[in-house]
Amino acid sequence: MYSFYIYDRIDNILNKFGKIRDNATSELAQIRKDILTRQSNMSKRLHAILKQAQKDGLVDDDATVSIRDGRAVIPISAGNKRKLKGIIYDESSTGKTSYVEPNEIVEMNNEIRELEYAERREIVKILTDFSNDIRPYLDDLFYSYDFLGEIDFIRSKALLALEFNAIKPEFVANSVIDWQQAIHPLLMKTLKREKRKIVPLNIRLTPEKHILLISGPNAGGKSVCLKTVGLLQYMLQCGLLIPISEGSRTGIFSQVFIDIGDEQSLENDLSTYSSHLMNMKHFVKNSDENTLILIDEFGTGTEPMLGGAIAESILDKLNQMRTFGVITTHYTNLKHFASSAEGIENGAMLYDSQNMNPLFQLEIGKPGSSFAFEIARKIGLPEDILANATEKIGKDHIDFDRNLRQINRDKRYWESKREKIRKVEKMLDEMAATYETELKETQKQRKEIMKKAKEEAEVLLSGVNKKIENTIHEIKKEQAEKEKTKKARENLVTLKNEIIQKTSSEDNLIDQKIKKLQEREKERNQRRPEKSKPVVLKPELEEEPELKPGDKVRITGQITVGDLIEINKKNAVIAFGQLITTLPADQIERVSNNEAKRIEKNRNAGKSRLASGLSEKRLTFKSEIDIRGKRAEEAISIIQEFIDEAIMFNVSQLRILHGKGNGILKEIIRNYLKTEPAISSFKDEHVDFGGAGITVINLS
Repeated sequence: MYSFYIYDRIDNILNKFGKIRDNATSELAQIRKDILTRQSNMSKRLHAILKQAQKDGLVDDDATVSIRDGRAVIPISAGNKRKLKGIIYDESSTGKTSYVEPNEIVEMNNEIRELEYAERREIVKILTDFSNDIRPYLDDLFYSYDFLGEIDFIRSKALLALEFNAIKPEFVANSVIDWQQAIHPLLMKTLKREKRKIVPLNIRLTPEKHILLISGPNAGGKSVCLKTVGLLQYMLQCGLLIPISEGSRTGIFSQVFIDIGDEQSLENDLSTYSSHLMNMKHFVKNSDENTLILIDEFGTGTEPMLGGAIAESILDKLNQMRTFGVITTHYTNLKHFASSAEGIENGAMLYDSQNMNPLFQLEIGKPGSSFAFEIARKIGLPEDILANATEKIGKDHIDFDRNLRQINRDKRYWESKREKIRKVEKMLDEMAATYETELKETQKQRKEIMKKAKEEAEVLLSGVNKKIENTIHEIKKEQAEKEKTKKARENLVTLKNEIIQKTSSEDNLIDQKIKKLQEREKERNQRRPEKSKPVVLKPELEEEPELKPGDKVRITGQITVGDLIEINKKNAVIAFGQLITTLPADQIERVSNNEAKRIEKNRNAGKSRLASGLSEKRLTFKSEIDIRGKRAEEAISIIQEFIDEAIMFNVSQLRILHGKGNGILKEIIRNYLKTEPAISSFKDEHVDFGGAGITVINLS
């Protein structure tokens, strides 16, 4: 019963917002009533003094009452501050404006301040009495406090899971990571504020393939992939749900070792590479089959040949220990080692080589290219330097990197072909199932019709027998007159023909339908490709065409240049960057190397013109906008575009001139600014520069 008593006492003291109620005691109610009365009187008197000062020319017409140190004051120019009797509480930073509290208001302010002190003393008294009342129930309250803390903790975890759309994956007894659509939660929040879409991660580590070696270009997402695995696994082992999709599986690791970033130390005399080696020593010494290691830029920090050899030996040792891990690297020898070692699998961060943009997608099963020469060529490094670098590193190494990209491109092409064939086969299977169903239904209908026809024939034959007997009876009765006998025989023949026609027409209808279905089934089988035959594009053995594989070509009438991969008399297979397509041979034309370079140069020039246009717009951008006289909807639209441009040009502070008026436009604008995630804060401009008629915005 104690709980009901405490609930009632709390409800009598506090409102739903946790504030002391006005009617908690009669004394508090009277104090707050007196405060409101005096504040109202003071406000009326202060505005009357302000209007009189404006009328006398002592104060600007747009001046308003301000608050300094909790006191209501009037801003007045420094030259007129002695003409208004009162106490000077503050001055502006420039010294041009003084803030004066009139003498009439001083006593009112003092009375209000005394009432506020009395209110504070009454609140302390109320809370003290309440504390004394519930002190006998302290043990029970401590239990409730612990329970409330635990429930609040669980609710916080649930709210976090809702924010990240997180779930609990399927737990398995052994060490494993099998995640689908995994998302880095902090990266998701950042990209959501920027209205950009995050690319989910699919990753799988099993006892058979327990180490994933990720390679690819710089800024391609390797480190983000690594950090996603580490953060989500740590969240999971701390009891939090993680943002992955249904069907994902995971295990629990006894140890998680991480080597990310630069750990060089002046105090311990450690270089970058020395700190990495210290970490590797700890990993090798303490890792086991229930350990997860995360290493970024494996082997870097020293001479590449030596660092690569040491890194390969460490990787071999970790593989022998059956340790789970995700490792990023650029070293080619590690990619070769991973492709031949049991337990290690290569992974690549995909890259759009045509537009030179990362795709942030992880593809497991093959190593990635660093695109070093392509990136250097894109940023404008001279060709003679690149040619010299190619000679120094060796053409075989360059060809290896190029072959990786070609394999990736060809793989995508054949995967798209296989997907198309799968869709066609699925459609044909559905058609075959439909035909088979229709055929069975037709056969069923035929049996029912035949059964019904037999029943009707039996009824008909029974009627025919009666008619024959009647005919014989009439012949005998009429003493076999020729005309009567002839007519009776004609009636029998007519009856016979009707029976034959009726049964034969129904049989013909059923046979025609079955025949039609069989023809459609035969036609479908002729169109179906044989599954046992691989789909391979082979050039027809004809006379060598004018064009040959390796030529630069383009579609007739267009400017996009591609590489000719394969051609025959009818069709040609062309690669436009990562995109491979098949076109009729008569729709393409050869392009010389000089012309191809000229087209690429024109494309780059177009991009430069776009960049220069943005630069010019940046120079003319103003951080202040005037929306006075605009309607609310029009003003909000203008402000949205204004803020977007400021974000694009990296401007941190903006000013919106909306005027004072009745304050409606200002209120609408500020309500909108509260909902804009890119805005960190906003406030009135300083009174010397416009005051409440201007809103100053600080962007995140």
